[in-house]
Amino acid sequence: MKKLILLASALAVLSGCDNKNAPAAFTPEMASFSNEFDFDPLRGPVKDFSQTLLNEKGEVAKRVSAQLSPEGCFDMLEFHDIEQDSGALLVLNANYYLDGVTHEKRVRLQGKCQLAEFPSAGVKWETDDNGFVVKALGKDSEVDYRYDNEGYPLGKVSTLKGVTLSVISTPSQDSRKKLDYTAVSMLNKQPAGNVTQSCDYDRHDNPVSCELEVVDQSVKPSVTQRYTIKNTIEYY
Repeated sequence: MKKLILLASALAVLSGCDNKNAPAAFTPEMASFSNEFDFDPLRGPVKDFSQTLLNEKGEVAKRVSAQLSPEGCFDMLEFHDIEQDSGALLVLNANYYLDGVTHEKRVRLQGKCQLAEFPSAGVKWETDDNGFVVKALGKDSEVDYRYDNEGYPLGKVSTLKGVTLSVISTPSQDSRKKLDYTAVSMLNKQPAGNVTQSCDYDRHDNPVSCELEVVDQSVKPSVTQRYTIKNTIEYY
């Protein structure tokens, strides 16, 4: 009996060590915002970050930057899509995100800092029991999201007026390299494209630089584009 007790104690200690060394999970806010605002989710006590997407010519195609509170709420989020000539700056104020230029209320929050509603676009978000956004509902649209047991986004299914676009992401089996992934897109169950990404990581298991390959199968012949992602991350 004494040997069994000692063995159980040893296993408990080892289990504690494993948990201590395990990579941090993705928070509901980080995972959900990455889905909605199209950036790679990050782990751990992130204070601020920027992600810059460069095309094959080295030109900036997209950029996302954010500031987070110690609790993991997004205090500020700014994104620019240079190719589409679009962008926005959102600043947290109570339970709303305000337009950083006009100071108008843009996005309503639920709880402390999770997405609830984008009134001007007619979009409402639903969360699961763990606080992750699992559905976005619009007047003529619906988007369903999935996550793994670490909170990593596994893709989404979007439906708009009878047209369905599904994106299924498969991350690396190495839990410390979740942003090494492949993703397959299907438009009404027909292949639309695929994406492959591989990254270099920091000590928090977050990507500092990535190589991204995007194959568009919606055109014939298919078109392949390659990008580089450069990240800067500051921690608390």
